[in-house]
Parts: sequence; C-alpha cells; structure tokens
Amino acid sequence: MANSADAFTPTLGRIPLLEPSPEIDGGTFPAKAFSGEIVPFEITAFREGHDLIGVDLLLRSPSREQTSHRMAPLGPEHPDRWGVLAALDGEGEWRFRMQAWADEWATWRAIADKKIPVGVDEAVTFEEGALLAERAARDKRRQKAERRYLDDVAAALRNTNASAAERLAAASERRLTELFTERPLVGLQTLSATRRIVVERTRAGVGSWYEFFPRSIGAKRRADGSWQSGTLRTAAARLPEVAAMGFDVVYLPPIHPIGTSFRKGPNNALTAAPGDPGSPWAIGSAEGGHDAIHPDLGTVEDFQFFLGKAELSGLEVALDLALQASPDHPWVTTHPEWFTTLPDGTIAYAENPPKKYQDIYPLNFDNDYDGLRREVRRIVEYWIGLGIRIFRVDNPHTKPLRFWEWLIHDVNASHPEVVFLAEAFSRPAVMQTLAKAGFQQSYSYFTWRNTRAELEEFLTTISHDWAPYYRANLFVNTPDILTEYLQFGGRPAFKIRAAIAATAGPVWGVYSGFELFESVARPGAEEYIDNEKYEYRPRDFARAQQSGDSLAPYLTMLNQARDAHPALRQLRNLTLHGSEDDAVLVYSKHLPGRFTRSGRADTVIVVANVDPHSVRETIVHLDVRALGLEPGTEFEVRDLVTGQRWNWSARNYVRLDAFYEPVHVLHVKEPS
Repeated sequence: MANSADAFTPTLGRIPLLEPSPEIDGGTFPAKAFSGEIVPFEITAFREGHDLIGVDLLLRSPSREQTSHRMAPLGPEHPDRWGVLAALDGEGEWRFRMQAWADEWATWRAIADKKIPVGVDEAVTFEEGALLAERAARDKRRQKAERRYLDDVAAALRNTNASAAERLAAASERRLTELFTERPLVGLQTLSATRRIVVERTRAGVGSWYEFFPRSIGAKRRADGSWQSGTLRTAAARLPEVAAMGFDVVYLPPIHPIGTSFRKGPNNALTAAPGDPGSPWAIGSAEGGHDAIHPDLGTVEDFQFFLGKAELSGLEVALDLALQASPDHPWVTTHPEWFTTLPDGTIAYAENPPKKYQDIYPLNFDNDYDGLRREVRRIVEYWIGLGIRIFRVDNPHTKPLRFWEWLIHDVNASHPEVVFLAEAFSRPAVMQTLAKAGFQQSYSYFTWRNTRAELEEFLTTISHDWAPYYRANLFVNTPDILTEYLQFGGRPAFKIRAAIAATAGPVWGVYSGFELFESVARPGAEEYIDNEKYEYRPRDFARAQQSGDSLAPYLTMLNQARDAHPALRQLRNLTLHGSEDDAVLVYSKHLPGRFTRSGRADTVIVVANVDPHSVRETIVHLDVRALGLEPGTEFEVRDLVTGQRWNWSARNYVRLDAFYEPVHVLHVKEPS
C-alpha cells in the first residue's frame, strides 16, 4: 500500500514562483493591455539557502512567436520580487509564464569572492569553477571563439603557478561576465503556470474624448419663440473644430426617437411644454427605438454623412448604448415581458433615489434573458454595420454583469476593434467587475477627487492597483456632473482639472461647454442649470475664442503634449513625488528610450496647485531614479504650458499662482 505522503503532490515547484502579475483573480479573467502599452511583469521567486537564481519572462504573441525577457530584482524594498517591462504591440491573446532557474556560475562567483580572498577551500573552489567553465564550453549553441575562451578560463582557474588573486581575476573579466549574462549556466529550471493577457487596439486605452449633443449644434429660435433642432449635418460642421483642439473621439448621447409620455421639461421639470425636446435617454416613440434615428436629426444617410466628416477630420464617433425605454418605445407593446410590472399593473419606471425618471422604463433581464440579449446583440450589430466602433454604455451596473460579459465577448469575437466604455458610478467591486467582464474603458470617481491626498490615492489605484483590467476615462465633467470644485473654483479650477486628466491617464474626456467655463448649477443639484439633457443649448464657440473667453487653446496645448510625448499615453508608468505643501500634487510619467521611436527616454513631470483660490510656494522633492536618472543628476526642464526653462535636481523651488498658471507640465531634457 502506497504511503499517504507519496500520494500528495506539492503545489510548489523546485524554485517557488508566486504571485505573478499581471493576473486577475487567479487567472479567472485575462489581464488587459492595449497595443503599444508597456506592461510591467512581476513575480516572487526565491530558493532555499543562499544560492542565486535568475528569472525569465516567456512571452508568446498571438502569432505564436515566443520571446524571452530577463527579469531583475525590484530592490530591497521588494525582497524576492522580480520584474521586467515589455511592450505588447500585436492585438490578440498573448500568453506568458515565468521561468526560474539556479544561476550556477553567479552562485559560484559569489562563493569564490568570499572564500578565495581569505584563503578558504581554494583548491576545491577553483576546481568547481573550472568544471563549470568546461561545461559551458561544451554548449554547442555558443560560438567557437566563446568555447575556446571558456576552456582558457578553466585552464586559468587550474593554474597553480598563478596566485589565487590572479586565478580569481580570470573569472572576473568583463567578457566572461557578459557571456554568462547572455547565456547563463542554468539548473533546477521551474516554470510557472501560463497566464493570458488580451491586447486590444490602441484606442481601447488611449484617446481624448469630446462629448456634444448634435441637436444643439445649429439649433435656432423661430420667430414664434419655438426651437428648430440642429441636425446631424449641422453638427458635422463642429467636427473640424473638435479635431483642431486635438480630440480624437467625439461622443454622441442617444440619437434615437424620444418618447412624449412623461417627457421631462427644462431642468428636469415633471411637465414639458410644447416644443421641449425631452431627454435623449428616454428612448423610443412611434418613430422607432434603438435602431432608429430621431427624425429631427435626420436619416441614416445623414448619419453616414456625419461619420464621413468625422473620418475626414481624424475623429472616431462613439455612440451611446442606453438599454432602457420610454413608455412609448415599441418594445413596451411588443415585449412587455422585458419590463417589470408592479402589483397595480403599471410598469416600473427608473429611480435613483431621490431622483426619479418617470420618462424611462428600465429593462428586466430576468423575465426573458435570451430574447432580450438577442435583441441587444442585433442592435449593436446594426450600428457596427453603419460604422460605429465605440459604444459608451449608459448605467451598465443596473444590468446583470453576466450579460455584459457575454455581449462584449460575443461582439469582440467577430469585431475585436469594438470598444465599450462603462458609465458606471457604483461601488468599487461593481466597477471593478464590469472591467474584468470585458469593458475596455470605465468612468471613474475622478471628478470627485480634488485634494492632493484624494488624487494621490486615486492615481495610484488606476495606474497600478487596477491597471491590469481597469482603464479609467478621466472625464472632467458630464451633463450630470458639475462638481462644487468647478462651480466655485473659477477659471483656475478648469485648467487644473483638465491638466491632471490629460496627463495622469492615457484616456480623458470633456463635455461641451467646459471650454467656455460653464459653471452655474441647478440649485440643490450637481448638474448644470438649463441642463442640455432637457433642452437645446447652442453655444457661440467662435465668439468666445475671439474674445479670449475660451479654454480651447489650453485644451489644444494639452492634447498636443499628449501627441508629442509617448510617456503621457501610457497607463502604468505614473510615479508620485513629494512636496512640502499639501495642496501641491507632483507626479511623473517616464518611458525608457528602448520603448520610444527616437531611442531617447521621454519623461514628463506634472506639478499642480490643486487649490484654485491660492498662490503656493513650496519645495518639490523628486525621486530622480523614477525619471531614469542617477541620484545627484541635474537636468533641464521645459514647461509645456509657458515655454519657460529651468535647471532642476532632486530638490526644487516652485511658485504656482492659481490665477496665472496653476500647473507646470515639464518635459525633462535627457542629459547628454
């Protein structure tokens, strides 16, 4: 009978390999990256005793090409933790595993360096080294010259006519070190489990978004005081201006027919007057539902005209996917089972207490899950067929998460280029799981993180803790979100928020009107007064630009900085630095030269006075190693906002006047 101990299989390999990263929930979900993203791979690896090890990252691309990347210890602050950066350029599913191995030559060198100088075990130690050199010389993968050199090293180690110091020096030559670094002597090889990482197109992780309501662009007052709606064709005239500011995605709220039953009036009033357009999110009327275009906006041909003009301007169009219905939606009649019927026979309308949305019926996925998901899949495919490749999804946290996991997987299986943005302001676990389930981008709590401490915690979370699966789209405002910071912070607040959003994350967004410093809220609410959700709101952007009352030049500068500096288009490279003022936020984004086209490192330091009401003078303390520089190095920085230049080091004085320029965006000139 077999001993019970023999039946047990240890989970640890010969060399333990633990806590691989990136990994999500033990491999339940694949990690994410976007094409061109620089991904940090890490693992904990060690062995018993004092013998040295090495660790490699083994990457297999979607085309099954395998590459090996030597990992390095992350330093005394992370004992036994190994890491390496790797660029993932090809779209599709990558696989990776880590391989640890006993580094026999490095171990011998470490022992010899301790024993030989003090005369301990000289003969046996030199013989051990000679045997290792001979073993390496028999490796036919090495060039003949290398093999002859290794035989010479073995002979030198056995040369008893030379002093011990001379024999040890033969084992310490730079050429030999390089040979064993390139092709080490390995033993006890141990492989980790294989993990997956899905690489999506660059736009899934990098982009500057601009939101506007097409019905407001070109809207006009008639002689009788009623409104004539703007159209998709009048809205197309705005596209070159959006592109000129450097944005690359234009997001449209729902463009579908709007119900009349319980239609909301201005400022969310319960009663609408004749001519009030209603909320675009109250989708559906006699003119159609989610696969129809509001007649006031135009036809399918007009929509394709809009898409064509966007493409000519270098813009992608994101369309709202709002899975809900007005009481007038055709679904209410044809599929009443898709809604929740109350005991009194009425259909439940949407609520987010204390808010009520009597003009909207939420969907109930539990009554006819298969039928409803087929219909949604049909709708998404319809808009893909017209040219849409990005969907901003309204309130996904109010639908079953397994539905989104299925939908996104099914869509991406045939259309891997399609991107879904989750508009979910919910509990962290819900927001995290939506991202794990497949959403390529997510709204976040950025708008409510305004102090230095709040921002430091938030930026650490999105750039490191959640980065393997969650990509925050840092919108500075939305039709529903006008924070007190913007209401009362004046123009400096708008600059501060835009600068942080555009530089801290590779995806950010602006809702139309931000560049005009719109800041008046509806009393008692965190929404804009005369909210565009419920009425037409044409804006005179050209007049504001001419009079100097526009933030458009500043937004343009920020987007140009993003285009010019690839470090700003990365997610996981953010490092926090210190200042002696709790209102001055400091962070950097660094990209090593091996990952840039120029071959030179790209580094940007952001220093932001997050108090829009003050002038701040303080000392900034930098970890220059995070900038790719050696301690003690002095370097030149140029402010991308003002063009000014300074010489900086690890300790620097700054003065940030919120009423002049509250933020430095500093490009580091690489020392010669």
